[in-house]
Amino acid sequence: MSNRPVMLITGGSRGIGAATAIKAAQAGYDLVVNYAGNAEAAGAVVAACEAAGAKAVAVQADVADQTGNEAVFAAADAAFDRLDVVVTNAGRTGLASTLAEADPEDIAKTVTLNVTGALLTAREGARRMMKSRGGSGGHIINLSSAAVWIGSPNEFVWYATSKGAIDVMTLGLSKELAGEGIHVNAVAPGLIDTDIHASAGKPDRVEKMSGLIPMGRGGSAEEVADTILYLVSDQASYVTGTVLKVAGGR
Repeated sequence: MSNRPVMLITGGSRGIGAATAIKAAQAGYDLVVNYAGNAEAAGAVVAACEAAGAKAVAVQADVADQTGNEAVFAAADAAFDRLDVVVTNAGRTGLASTLAEADPEDIAKTVTLNVTGALLTAREGARRMMKSRGGSGGHIINLSSAAVWIGSPNEFVWYATSKGAIDVMTLGLSKELAGEGIHVNAVAPGLIDTDIHASAGKPDRVEKMSGLIPMGRGGSAEEVADTILYLVSDQASYVTGTVLKVAGGR
């Protein structure tokens, strides 16, 4: 059993997930880094965590379904036999377009991963951390988005819809698990400089849209990671059911 707290991050091989893993390692956590397909990127995150003094394991699985989630949590159980924080970070936007032109399969994949996947990940985490089930409490951090209050017209209306569901999930689950010693919160990143934009077919999106941000720039994955680390710290001991904006004033 690990003597350090353990954080499990889905979609931990890139962007916000990777930055959170490395920041958590530096803060004293051991890590379970889930990834969908890029083993090299996941290995680099694990190496960075280990360089910071952490034990870290990479686990390949598609957490859009229960089978993938069971694989990730089984690996976590085997490696550490404890769990303190779950970050439901795995997500996708699909290719940018209007809803009328969007591929129905792309919509379905996005909603399944972003909503069903997050629910199933949170479910597995809750089952391990609930005091009534022998756990010690902990934290679930969900990844929302500024898309919830913007709507993402002409880009990703379906993605914005999926992230609206995350806000509702955070609210309901925080109340359901408060008596179990589990805090449930979310962060809502705005325009963040990660490769998710290139995956959506808009590699220059941050540069082009920076003028829309009151602070005049896109944010970094590390700035979002710092917010996640705050929410799981003792400084946020009375915070649950909150969606914290990390969006430069947008």
